[in-house]
Amino acid sequence: MSDDEKLLREAERTLTEIKVAQGLSDEHASVLAALRLRLTGDPGKSLDDIIAAAGDLGGPSLDEALAAGPKKKEGPSLDDVLAQGPKKKRSLDDLLSGDQ
Repeated sequence: MSDDEKLLREAERTLTEIKVAQGLSDEHASVLAALRLRLTGDPGKSLDDIIAAAGDLGGPSLDEALAAGPKKKEGPSLDDVLAQGPKKKRSLDDLLSGDQ
């Protein structure tokens, strides 16, 4: 294995770790796809050709996502749930006696 291939494999491994931990931008995901194609595909193609072949992964751009703001989730917020306090847990005796 050449030094170049070792470097490509390390870059692929690093980008994969980042993808799992926090996700990748479209551009970085395309680079990861290109690295994977290069490691398993035709070594005669240029990296630009491979990136173009990997294509756009779709989805909004960062600017679009920031402009849209956070998504509104249904149900109570975490603050609401924490403010309720702990619920009384039923004991085994309660379950066996049929008390609700």
